[in-house]
Amino acid sequence: MNTVATYQYETLQVSITDTILTVTLNRPHKKNAMSFQVINELIAVAGRVSKDKTIRAVILNGAEKTFCAGIDLGDLNHPKNQAFALWELIKPWQSAFQRVCLVWRDVPVPVIAVLEGYCIGAGLQLALACDVRISHPDCKLSIMEAKWGLVPDMGLTQSAFGVVREDILKELAMSARIIDANKGHELGLISHCSETPLEQAQQLAAEFAERSPDAVLASKRVINAMYQQPATTLYKEKLWQIKMMLGRNRKLALRKAKQASTAFAKRQFG
Repeated sequence: MNTVATYQYETLQVSITDTILTVTLNRPHKKNAMSFQVINELIAVAGRVSKDKTIRAVILNGAEKTFCAGIDLGDLNHPKNQAFALWELIKPWQSAFQRVCLVWRDVPVPVIAVLEGYCIGAGLQLALACDVRISHPDCKLSIMEAKWGLVPDMGLTQSAFGVVREDILKELAMSARIIDANKGHELGLISHCSETPLEQAQQLAAEFAERSPDAVLASKRVINAMYQQPATTLYKEKLWQIKMMLGRNRKLALRKAKQASTAFAKRQFG
């Protein structure tokens, strides 16, 4: 008997139809921005999925036609969370910020992301860690971290490897440019564009469920192994994020987001 959907979640809606689990980010007042509680609950759901052999596929989406507008900066910058965030960056293994994305690569079933509205920053890194991304054409996508003087540090070095060309990924990460899903599909970020992305995801999940669950799992594991990166890349994400947070241009980036005339200091790091 499936039990994943019987747990109570404060920031997620979790339901199951037949053998397909749907996990919905449910903070529409924040455009489903990823808070610490969202991170903890997503990791918990993924752990329960991994133990439940009745589940055949997972669909990740967002409430009220928005996937995720990035990390909840108010939550991240709140004084009560500073010590926790710092520990996550300095500890020698995966941070919670990396785990919340990469855990979906580890679950033993296919994971389909349904993208609508905004899929920015943390949202896009979460989507890239899913096996398939189906987006509404109007969805806005961005690797947004550079706008805030930061670097993508939620497992992008693992999840984007083999999905997006190196030069394209650099351009998007360095520019923090916002693109629509049609452009994202052209660049390789998106698997499919659809006016009804949830319906297409449900159809695809049902198609996966018609196959041997062991063959589906084996396909996921073997293909993921083709694009496995060493753990040191995750450490570099965290190391550079610490440098960004302590660097003088971080504060200037925050100011520039509000006042375009703000000038950056000369490059601090070599």
